[in-house]
Amino acid sequence: MTQDLIPAAQQEFLTASIQQSLVPIVQDIDREGLYPREFLMQLGQAGGFAAAIPTQYGGLNLDLAAQIEVIAQVGRECGASAFLTWCQSSCAWYLLHTANPVPRDRYLSSVARGTLLAGTGMSNAVKHLAGIERINLHGRREGEAYRISGALPWVSNIGPAHLVIVAASLEDGGYIMFALPPDTEGVVLHDCQEFSGMEGTGTLNIRLKNVLVPDADVLAHADQFDAYLERIKPGFILTQIGMGLGIAQASVQTIIDCNVSHAHVNQYLDDQASELKVQLDTLRATTLALAKQDALAPLLDILRARARASELTLSAAQSAALHAGAKGYLMRHPAQRRLREALFVAIVTPALKHLRKEINTLENRLAA
Repeated sequence: MTQDLIPAAQQEFLTASIQQSLVPIVQDIDREGLYPREFLMQLGQAGGFAAAIPTQYGGLNLDLAAQIEVIAQVGRECGASAFLTWCQSSCAWYLLHTANPVPRDRYLSSVARGTLLAGTGMSNAVKHLAGIERINLHGRREGEAYRISGALPWVSNIGPAHLVIVAASLEDGGYIMFALPPDTEGVVLHDCQEFSGMEGTGTLNIRLKNVLVPDADVLAHADQFDAYLERIKPGFILTQIGMGLGIAQASVQTIIDCNVSHAHVNQYLDDQASELKVQLDTLRATTLALAKQDALAPLLDILRARARASELTLSAAQSAALHAGAKGYLMRHPAQRRLREALFVAIVTPALKHLRKEINTLENRLAA
């Protein structure tokens, strides 16, 4: 994977941040649930959340392809931190494309630079709109604001001082998407049950009780929601592929390293490094081409690429663990961690089963 999508100065800063601030704490993130706040702040200074954001808002004025590359580079060292990078950059993406200038002007520069950390709680809404589950947040219009109640079981990259972006259904029909600034009255955060991995991602249960959301914090009102979601969805999905690319590439490197001493027996395993590299290069080229098209890219192609990222990341991580042998079963071995990270890529919304459902629906629609 090349680094030619990012200008040299930013690339140098990005590499230094990853090597100096992230690599030494990867085990603590994975094993102790350490939230890498300092690294995220440094990454924000390097433009790591704002590759596709205009310079007027503190961004690099590049494109989604560059943002995918940033996430992939982080993912080569730590899948949890790559996910956090995706969360933060997605929130910047949402704020950039709102038709309502007040929340964009209020929050975007701070989110893009990482001085205001932000979590995206869109999983429930996205699954609801795909016919998978009920929506959990509900609201009603109240003057020039909305009154919202409900709970979301898992929202990542959040904490008491973080912005949160979520969506709710309205009692008179339609949906809204909105931002909850830090310390919003009526918002309560609770710890989740322990996960098998990704414990350092600031993932919490969030509960809203009669929360007042003023129009100044609304990214999309009901009459704007469909068009808004259609605009942000390509970037939302495509940038997730960066997590898979990074984890899979690191897994390929593990295979190569293990084969220095054990190629004589590892040659009998499936998914060899050379095969995986060809598949990774193909996926990367496809993903970056779609990212260059952004909102003009066919949704079916985007969904297929995201599904392929899940499948390929799982194959690469499993092969790396098998190539490592008994060492790959040790908790401290990176192949063991990447097995859990790869599973997350296939589970996080849109999960592999969700993607295949949407792909099937679109394919049937086209066939008809």
